[in-house]
Amino acid sequence: MIYVFLATGFEDIEALAPVDIMRRAGLPVETVSVTGAEIVESAHAVGIKADRLLSEIDFGKADMIVLPGGMPGSTNLDACAPLTKAIAAHYAAGKPVAAICAAPLVFGHLGILQGKKATCYPGVEGELKGAIYTAAIVEQDGNIITGKGPAAAFEFGYTIVDFFKGAGASNPLRQGMIYKELLG
Repeated sequence: MIYVFLATGFEDIEALAPVDIMRRAGLPVETVSVTGAEIVESAHAVGIKADRLLSEIDFGKADMIVLPGGMPGSTNLDACAPLTKAIAAHYAAGKPVAAICAAPLVFGHLGILQGKKATCYPGVEGELKGAIYTAAIVEQDGNIITGKGPAAAFEFGYTIVDFFKGAGASNPLRQGMIYKELLG
């Protein structure tokens, strides 16, 4: 199961576009509220009903942990001790993690970006402790995927699909979603 964690103030498109793309690809994905409530308010005051509450999930069944960005969503994720503890254990077990926009700061604060290439929203790079900041739209270094910001949400989702299904597996989705036409 791929878990996408929602905290109050998450960036709408950075959570929902990757979830949409992963579900279109047939990947098992659930949204998880860290607030204790099913409805989580986004950075743009949109209430989204999470599939699960943090207290209901088994991190042992997590294939990937995904963090959408946004403010104060990213700092709210970072302040969630049960989540950060689980991320550290998940990563230590060699399992993949992904974060976009400001959310890679969570990984930076945990020290898991040390010596790894990463990207994030401009101005947040100072929070990526030990990372090799690339400013790429999406960066993958081993089992860590990071995205730059809202405009990277589609590419971030496609990269996660390719991570699980193999290089180029997202191409039919890109075609069907008219993404390739957007790029010219």
